[in-house]
Amino acid sequence: MRQSYKVAVVGGGFAGLVTARELKREGLLVTVFEKADHVGGIWLYNSRVETDLLGLDPNREIVHSSLYRSLRVNLPRQIMGFMDYPFMKKEGGDPRTFPGHEEVLKFLEDFVRDFRLMELIRFGHEVVRVELTDEARHKWVVESRTRETESRWESKEELFEAVVICNGKHTEPKIAEFPGISLMPLEIIESALLNKEIASEI
Repeated sequence: MRQSYKVAVVGGGFAGLVTARELKREGLLVTVFEKADHVGGIWLYNSRVETDLLGLDPNREIVHSSLYRSLRVNLPRQIMGFMDYPFMKKEGGDPRTFPGHEEVLKFLEDFVRDFRLMELIRFGHEVVRVELTDEARHKWVVESRTRETESRWESKEELFEAVVICNGKHTEPKIAEFPGISLMPLEIIESALLNKEIASEI
């Protein structure tokens, strides 16, 4: 691949950051679009809770986090790192094998620092459209928007030769749908968002 090959990475969490590192190692021109103002993706804790826990209101403000304050990982740290960058216990950090979410975020912050990825990341940039415009020449349009004021957004379109989507799966609740569900006397909830709301009240 030639040096000028431009690649967009959507998302600044685990997948987006390691993808950006590998593409940078290959000498490609990488731009990471991150909606939040910090790296971490799902590991960036936000104490706010959405008003619509099922995500049915398309006009709601989306709170991109399913974490709750006391969350600990459900995998041992030994298998959460990378082969060449293990998730080690750090001085002054959480020494447990199953650490809290703050320790995971610190690991990702260290990863960004140690591999000099910060210069590749555009914070506060939400990708709203990705479209293949020229299949033969590998041209993709990436439209992103940034919030200028509380009520005004500014959009921008850019061309890339490749796009990698790494925006995770935990922003939108997954609601089961099957024939007859509306006839059943039950209340539908989404566990991660519900747990976050309950934990925020404890």
